[in-house]
Amino acid sequence: MLNFARARTQPRPNRSVSFGGMDYVDPKRKSNLIGKILLAASLTAICILMLKQSQSFITPSVFNIHEKGVTHVLVTGGAGFIGSHASYRLLKDSYRVTIVDNLSRGNIGAVKVLQELFPEPGRLQFIYADLGDPKAVNKIFSENAFDAVMHFAAVAYVGESTMDPLKYYHNITSNTLGVLEAMAAHGVNTLIYSSTCATYGEPEKMPITEDTPQLPINPYGKAKKMAEDIILDFSKNTDMAIMILRYFNVIGSDPEGRLGEAPKPELREHGRISGACFDAARGIIPDLKVKGTDYSTHDGTCIRDYIDVTDLVDAHVKALENAKPSKVGIYNVGTGQGRSVKEFVEACKKATGVDIKIEYLPRRPGDYAEVYSDPSKIKRELNWTAQRTNLQDSLEIAWGWQKLHRDGYGSS
Repeated sequence: MLNFARARTQPRPNRSVSFGGMDYVDPKRKSNLIGKILLAASLTAICILMLKQSQSFITPSVFNIHEKGVTHVLVTGGAGFIGSHASYRLLKDSYRVTIVDNLSRGNIGAVKVLQELFPEPGRLQFIYADLGDPKAVNKIFSENAFDAVMHFAAVAYVGESTMDPLKYYHNITSNTLGVLEAMAAHGVNTLIYSSTCATYGEPEKMPITEDTPQLPINPYGKAKKMAEDIILDFSKNTDMAIMILRYFNVIGSDPEGRLGEAPKPELREHGRISGACFDAARGIIPDLKVKGTDYSTHDGTCIRDYIDVTDLVDAHVKALENAKPSKVGIYNVGTGQGRSVKEFVEACKKATGVDIKIEYLPRRPGDYAEVYSDPSKIKRELNWTAQRTNLQDSLEIAWGWQKLHRDGYGSS
């Protein structure tokens, strides 16, 4: 007979035993396997965390890839009056738009309007950031694939600039340098720069051409001219496409009533004359303060070239369309017509239907008597000309938005 009771001289090795097709692992082997799995999971989690903290880690998005047939434009200051209107026009023309704004002067309400109008993925994104923070600016450019920059972001009140000049040199000149450095570092080769007629100061001859000497007389104009000089010096050693638009006094609003001008309450005293007129017409302030009645003009008040915001953003789009590598274009953007403050106030009275009370005060520091443009160069080279040149019509459109938005974008 066979002996099945043979003694074992060595212990049985660990092994799995099959019962009905199911493997059961020895407890010691199971413990080791679980430990290895936990170790691998921990190492994977640490690697992912390190990658996310690294600048090289970018969450996949249409905003951080260059897409054929789509132009991605960074609009700095895109929550502001002019920037929001420009963003709307770009979105309407099928551009991809990223708005960067610190909301110190802009309105998140304007961004929300744009998001509601263009809710499709990949059309619009908003980034809350300050262009005075180099790390934030570099991060924005690292994580997005921009094809062009429209640089509107700037404080822009002449009176305020004389009271706080350092703010203007930081915000305009220094921040523009930071944007330019980021563009160069990340290969963004098209810049549309929002400049101003204030860089000309008070020229001896009218109208102002692009060759008129730039002799600014207030910190706002000086800061803008410094920024222009930086851009022009940089352009000499690069193939960047650059357009500098020097525009005049902006009025009006979106004809369909979606966007308008809504300055911060604490900045009303520094704001545009149109905003002050509307505030007086709505009774927010008791009267309109006209500063300066002894200028050497036909009625003693300042003469300005008032351009509708829709015409202005059209000029920016045409500049973008015509920007060419290694080329710099400099253009005045105005109507070519000078209107006095008194004439403007009369047009505003008719537009609002309110007999606005006026208080005449001494001149405002940093102001100049007469400024209006010769826009023939931009017409000749970019085929642009102002379409909305009736002052009262532009003010009526803006007044329509103001009446429905007494608290700006806070109510409707």
